[in-house]
Amino acid sequence: MSNLFEQLTDKIKAENKFIVFPEGLDERVLTAASQLSASGILTPILLGDKHTIKQNAAKADVDVTSCKIIDPKNFPEFELMVETFVERRKGKVTAEEAREILLDENYFGTMLVHMNQADGLVSGAAHSTADTVRPALQIIKTKEGIKKTSGVFIMVRNDEKYVFADCAININPDSQDLAEIAVESANTAKLFDVDPRIAMLSFSTKGSAKSEETEKVVDALKLTKEKNPSLLIDGEFQFDAAFVPSVAAKKAPDSVLQGDANVFIFPSLEAGNIGYKIAQRLGEFEAVGPILQGLNKPVNDLSRGCSSDDVYKLALITAAQA
Repeated sequence: MSNLFEQLTDKIKAENKFIVFPEGLDERVLTAASQLSASGILTPILLGDKHTIKQNAAKADVDVTSCKIIDPKNFPEFELMVETFVERRKGKVTAEEAREILLDENYFGTMLVHMNQADGLVSGAAHSTADTVRPALQIIKTKEGIKKTSGVFIMVRNDEKYVFADCAININPDSQDLAEIAVESANTAKLFDVDPRIAMLSFSTKGSAKSEETEKVVDALKLTKEKNPSLLIDGEFQFDAAFVPSVAAKKAPDSVLQGDANVFIFPSLEAGNIGYKIAQRLGEFEAVGPILQGLNKPVNDLSRGCSSDDVYKLALITAAQA
């Protein structure tokens, strides 16, 4: 395991966090949960029929006796959850509708987080991103002053760590969105012991080209500085001017960054998604994420092609966010 995850393990081990896994029947989830509970890092909450979970765990040859298992259909506080959900949705659902909705494991798991019976949620091994994110937006909601959630990757290679955002959620963020993403990405960076030096990326460096797209990034920089004047941030930059000191000296000699950025805010999802995959495949970086940011409490989304190791690592990240 990389240093990044060893550091996270040391951070969270003493805190005894509870992380809920809505996909409690999935073999990959069961394997990760058994490892997490056996090593005393955190307490997994597995959702599903208790008998079936134990049966599936036996088939996978893993021990989940140290995990907490909750069957939504036999939950003693279900009516309280229904009442709390109706209140949270502010009249958009009736109690009868809520009873049906809360039998969906992602909604049920998200309500456990909202009701402080879990510290965070990890889902997506057998569900789409929308299935994981929608309940989070309706129940957990975004932090005050944040309109949208966003998805970051921590790019890790040996001792190098960089933050790439948004690579997962917002297709065409406007200036306000980019400013929110920059502020939240700085917070995420600190969580992973990265002292944020933020570059707002574009195909232009300091006015070398002018278009609607570049002006959007220039405006986003101003808005970010207004939101948090203490951040070390600059732009707009082409990637080389943000990352290579010799290029920065020529293209942006007056910049506070001087080619030493470690948090990169991409102007669109298209650019961010392509960028992180190039770093992953050609640069041999490990791409950790997507990590969702901007929510009041941590909810994170797995890829449906994930391994048990991916589940394990994302649970560590979620516990660290909590």
